Amino acid sequence: MSAIRWGIIGCGDVTEVKSGPAFQKAAGSALVAVMRRNGDLARDYAFRHNVPRWYASAEALIRDPEVDAVYIATPPSSHREYAIAVARQGKPVYVEKPMARSFEECQEMIEACEAARVPLFVAYYRRALPRFLQVKSWLEDGRIGQVLAVNLRLFHRPSRDDLEGVKHWRVDRAISGGGYFVDLGSHMIDLVQFLLGPIRSVGGLAGNQMGRYDVEDVVGAAFRFENGTLGTGLWTFNASTDLDEVELIGTAGRIHYSTFQNHPVVLASGGKTESVVIPHPEHIQQPLIQSMVDELHGRGKCPSTGRSGSTTSWVMDRILEEGTAFAKSR
Repeated sequence: MSAIRWGIIGCGDVTEVKSGPAFQKAAGSALVAVMRRNGDLARDYAFRHNVPRWYASAEALIRDPEVDAVYIATPPSSHREYAIAVARQGKPVYVEKPMARSFEECQEMIEACEAARVPLFVAYYRRALPRFLQVKSWLEDGRIGQVLAVNLRLFHRPSRDDLEGVKHWRVDRAISGGGYFVDLGSHMIDLVQFLLGPIRSVGGLAGNQMGRYDVEDVVGAAFRFENGTLGTGLWTFNASTDLDEVELIGTAGRIHYSTFQNHPVVLASGGKTESVVIPHPEHIQQPLIQSMVDELHGRGKCPSTGRSGSTTSWVMDRILEEGTAFAKSR
């Protein structure tokens, strides 16, 4: 079967190692075109990565008859626009996370892809990484019994740019949809839903404690999964040290893992502790990209779709809307 020929809109930093080369290395896949508004940078990327064609126009890449599917690797503010344009050309869509700036934008993207009868995939690639599939396997095998609760914590020290007052798109709500919580917390919330099922009710608190930018820099949340599991989360981006930890608490044990760091996944059950080191692949999106390619070839299923990605956006919207409203009432 011929390879799925991919085009990339927005061949920036995220595509250099995490994703771009994976389209060339996945079985049954090829990267044939890239686009960036700065044509010189697009040409340079194409030259360095051995990509046949480059564009300075997204429309030109989308309309290229030799591009079968499109990866949208731009900031969230343009995801909706590009996803709808790709769908109208009858081509499958793969969009970076978070899926869009809001749940409402996600819904529009889903509707456009469903109307065009093309699949919509989202780059929550941790759903396909071996270390988290190990966690899912432990849960499905009942190694910690019934899961009662989950606790998510992410503490980051402020970046140099933030300390120096340098503005960037990740803390510009008009571009990103929020702050670091939306950028990083989205991975954590999506992953626990992959492991435990959908979140059905959620409440939140949010604030801007240090005033370094105009969006939230601390977020707290409480939520209930469809299966009755309870959860809490705390994200702060002005801590004195970094912490990346998720704990799953069950009737027969506990599981610890880090969402971003290359720490072991740890199972404590039956009086024994099992620590498993599972390195990430060189191109961290490659397992998810392979699952998309397999689905497009009719021989598998991708675990991260527009529907699942939009649920994560719904959860974040509820947390921030409730949290911001509370902050304003104080």
